[in-house]
Amino acid sequence: MTRYWIVAPYNSTKPEIWEKVWNYDIANDTIAIGWADLGDISSLDEEGLRKLINDKYPDMTPGLKTWSFNSMWNFWHNIKENDIIIARRGTKKIAGIGRVTHTAFYNEKMGYERVAKLTNDFYSNFISVRWDNLNRDIQFPNPVFSFQTIYESDESKYKSLIKGELPPEHEEEEIVEKTEFVMEKYFEEFIVTNFDKVFKGKLILHHDTEGNLARQYPTEIGTIDILAEEPDTNSLVVIELKKGRESDKVVGQTLRYMGWVDENIKDKNQKVKGMIICREPDQRLTFAIKMVKNIEIKYYSIDFKLKD
Repeated sequence: MTRYWIVAPYNSTKPEIWEKVWNYDIANDTIAIGWADLGDISSLDEEGLRKLINDKYPDMTPGLKTWSFNSMWNFWHNIKENDIIIARRGTKKIAGIGRVTHTAFYNEKMGYERVAKLTNDFYSNFISVRWDNLNRDIQFPNPVFSFQTIYESDESKYKSLIKGELPPEHEEEEIVEKTEFVMEKYFEEFIVTNFDKVFKGKLILHHDTEGNLARQYPTEIGTIDILAEEPDTNSLVVIELKKGRESDKVVGQTLRYMGWVDENIKDKNQKVKGMIICREPDQRLTFAIKMVKNIEIKYYSIDFKLKD
């Protein structure tokens, strides 16, 4: 059975190197991922790979260690011949689409050549891909991809993407964005800018492996308003602003994102919580989360005065 994989060829915030990398991949029918410090992991089992990541990146958060493990394990063990690869550039663009012709192999020399010897930050874990001349450089107005280096998608989303269409969950968010209350739109900016003061140090903003701040955090199933960490309980916290959405929809969306975080980011010892922030008490929202123990509601107020 064909499986569909989203892969980032390189860090899109480094455009000069990204172009070199992508031209190399097109010319050589390849795609690659890091992590250079791990070396050749082809002989490692799950326990060995987890231990190596822990030894090489002792200061990395548990969630990022899990993310790194999942990326490497999928690349080496779950991608098979004839699977489809969607190469993404950032979160809003398909660079190209191809079919796997040879599974993972390690080649440090190719990794260095791939970045045109411009940097020591090169990737040496390769798979061979026959790139299609069609379906390249498809641009979307909103993020449709996660920041993850590699993750699995499905056939229905693949068919939407190659047509240049927003998947259903992203279309829903587009509608919300156009109709949201303006003050709540800017309230998100206020929360992120004053995060330590708002949450009094109990929560910290999450960052991914490339240092991306987890605000308007794209995933393949929608965009999380804010993703935070709660060190005291070793939890990841999905924060959603109600922004005029119906109670049932915002609860469903929050649960959806929590499930995604549980599957893709959290460490096995971490918990996942949800927080919905809204402007005023909402009885429907209260009832909607009454039986869900790991989601809480927070209310905010704004005191705006003009004085002589």
